[in-house]
Amino acid sequence: MPVNNQNYTLTFSPGYQGWVSFYSYEPEMIQHMNQYLYTFLNGNLYRHNTNATRNEYYGVAYPSKVTTVLNQEPMVNKIFKTLSYEGNEPWGATLTSDLQTTGFIDSSYFVQKESDWFSFVRNSGTTPADAAQEYPLRSVNGIGNTIGAITIGNNVTFSFALTTDIGSIISIGDSIYFGVPVVAPATLTPIYSGTVTTITVNLAAGQNIIQYALDTAGGGVAPPSGVDVFYAMFVKNQVAESKGILGHYGELTLTNSLTTHVELFAVKSEAMTSFP
Repeated sequence: MPVNNQNYTLTFSPGYQGWVSFYSYEPEMIQHMNQYLYTFLNGNLYRHNTNATRNEYYGVAYPSKVTTVLNQEPMVNKIFKTLSYEGNEPWGATLTSDLQTTGFIDSSYFVQKESDWFSFVRNSGTTPADAAQEYPLRSVNGIGNTIGAITIGNNVTFSFALTTDIGSIISIGDSIYFGVPVVAPATLTPIYSGTVTTITVNLAAGQNIIQYALDTAGGGVAPPSGVDVFYAMFVKNQVAESKGILGHYGELTLTNSLTTHVELFAVKSEAMTSFP
């Protein structure tokens, strides 16, 4: 198990009779006197809370962080879709669970609605998609079996039967995956290949195709030559889709780097039951 050598200053509240907060600064000595807090560092004396600058100690700026757990109905597997809170400034957020660790919200994504700051939970998906992190969110969408696959240079054309509905969800820029069809109960493994460049659906002219550019630099694999039948799939942009985070509980960390007065009163999240 790795050892974390990070040190903190821990504060005790006589009113709460407990340890209430961690601070990133590390003084050599600390003393409370005449309603002021004094610390020593490198032989120098500092008096705290004497100016309007927040989150700065010994000339170094630190972010404020608040960590809590969203754990209503802990036995129910949920999808955490949104986050909102009461406060005077937007905060950045990360949201992890027992199943996924890729939830986040940039502070710029929050908008004020009825005095609350509100945003959908994003998922920092990777390309190729991380099977453990993204497949549980139903991020991979199936299209169907191809009837032809042609690779010319860095461009691939997948042709589909005219009875196959490619659908309107797929769009240029989505990531294309393929798999070799197998007989049940064998498992089909999605293989990342490239990025969609053209979608042509003209059934009257006998065209039902998707063209995409191979992404060999990003780990994309070309379809094997001499094979026409693949099962084609695609993955939407994870950040844009705002699919949320799947899990029984959510561990939420809010971060704010402002050096002005910031308030945070209450945090809320909308979660829906996830059914297998």
